[in-house]
Amino acid sequence: MEKALLLGDEAIARGAWEAGCRVVSSYPGTPSTEVTEAIAAYKEINAEWAPNEKVSLEVAFGAAMAGARAMACMKHVGLNVAADPLFTAAYTGVRAGLVVVVADDPAMFSSQNEQDSRYYARSAHVPILEPSDSQECKDFTALAFALSEQYDTPVLVRLTTRIAHARSLVTLGERLDRPVPAWEKEPQKYVMMPGNARRRHPIVEQREKKLAEDASEMEINRIEMRDTTLGVVCASVCYPYVREAAPDASVFKLGMTYPLPETALRAFAAKVERLIVIEELEPFMEDSLKAMGLPAAGKAETGLQGELGVRKVRRALFGGETRLIAAPPQVLPRPPALCPGCPHRAVFNILRKQKLNVFGDIGCYTLGATPPLNAMDATLCMGASIGMAFGAEKAQGKAFSRKSVAVIGDSTFLHSGVTALIDAVYNSGTITVLILDNRITGMTGHQENPASGRDIYGSPAPMLDLAALCQACGVKHVRTADPYDQKALDAAVGEEVSREAVSVIVVKWPCILLEKEHPAPYHVEGCKACGVCMRLGCPAIGSGADRTVQINPNTCVGCGLCASVCPFGCMKLLERGEHA
Repeated sequence: MEKALLLGDEAIARGAWEAGCRVVSSYPGTPSTEVTEAIAAYKEINAEWAPNEKVSLEVAFGAAMAGARAMACMKHVGLNVAADPLFTAAYTGVRAGLVVVVADDPAMFSSQNEQDSRYYARSAHVPILEPSDSQECKDFTALAFALSEQYDTPVLVRLTTRIAHARSLVTLGERLDRPVPAWEKEPQKYVMMPGNARRRHPIVEQREKKLAEDASEMEINRIEMRDTTLGVVCASVCYPYVREAAPDASVFKLGMTYPLPETALRAFAAKVERLIVIEELEPFMEDSLKAMGLPAAGKAETGLQGELGVRKVRRALFGGETRLIAAPPQVLPRPPALCPGCPHRAVFNILRKQKLNVFGDIGCYTLGATPPLNAMDATLCMGASIGMAFGAEKAQGKAFSRKSVAVIGDSTFLHSGVTALIDAVYNSGTITVLILDNRITGMTGHQENPASGRDIYGSPAPMLDLAALCQACGVKHVRTADPYDQKALDAAVGEEVSREAVSVIVVKWPCILLEKEHPAPYHVEGCKACGVCMRLGCPAIGSGADRTVQINPNTCVGCGLCASVCPFGCMKLLERGEHA
């Protein structure tokens, strides 16, 4: 049979295709983004980027209710946004399989928190599957659709960064051709007014009880008996860690971590002398085993934070190090930075110059908080910048807004910033909002959004006019600006923060990585070592022992920002092909 080396995310996409999935709606968020990008290559699946995760799950639910297998994909914090439809979809059930893929991010490689999505499964009373490699990613996705239909419930499939972004061999299969049945009206099942919801809630409890009973017989929950001195309960990426760290230990490998197979777990615990749970983040399984009365341990040794690994698992199981491990080589730190020529850098240069309080948001521009820009004071979650700025005005008074701004990207504004803007207008705020419109969803790898003019397939799509949208929200003072016209942007920000009303500046410039060709680079002549250009934090600019600066022609994209801030005119544009 044909095999392929796939990322876990790509294997999820393949599993959805093989299962006959017809509709996928997602919002990009690392480490889940590649699932939907890979799905877009399958012509049998109607894929889309939704404005946010709530919308994506509602679209997927609508498709499943109408008889088509459907899936929504998101990262862990995106599940917060999608929780509203998830909890009620657990009451209604589904007509065709509905799968929600959620990717957690232990160690916060690209996230603002370490959320454990397994608690959503328990709280919403839906099952959750956790694959441990790419083959299981494919197989568990197909199984999730089958379980969804068998038990009339949405099913969560949980990844972590290490599973989503690791490659392993996958045996490929054929697509299940599952026709979409004719539409049926079932208002008592799908109209969740209180009377109907009260009748559905007992069904949810019965379903959950049946799942728990059946879990002990499911093949994805398996016992591997070896030496009975040590028994380990684990799932997801912790399974290969345990197998390498303790090859002789008996293992209960869970594929479904909620509801847990209590009967099988009790039988396993009775056969081993010492019972340890190895899991990342919260003691979700450990607490459940303790609630069963089983003598489980684990988190006291592994801790609640970050990723685990073979070394940490070995230490947790046996104490200390059981083999010599070479010290890692010394590597110079490389903190993340805005790209050379990034238009966001030009904006933060002005905000720092005006010494404004800056309420930021989720996106590349979060790096405006890092040295040497140091121009952002708060970042909370998607779309929060506008609400935070308005809340600070309520606490500090309207004079505070004359020295404050909210900064948000185009995709994030459409995700969840619009409603906060409406709130500020409706409640007579005086905040100033800068929408950094770089024409793409940049941080997660250039996914399209409703303001970019293209859909997930790269085909032309209606382009939302952000300025017109803000005006429709009631903002009377809306203007656009070029970030590289520093003088004009400086004046525009100064004018808008002084207004006694909500105002918006749409700062428009495409992400520099979208440009295929760039102007010739700059070089330095007669540097006075004043350091003004160094405060931009551009990776193409460096200084020597004498504090004079140089520009790396291999990384400079010729944006001209350094030339616009140099007080002595030392930055000179090279001719194409010329060397300084």
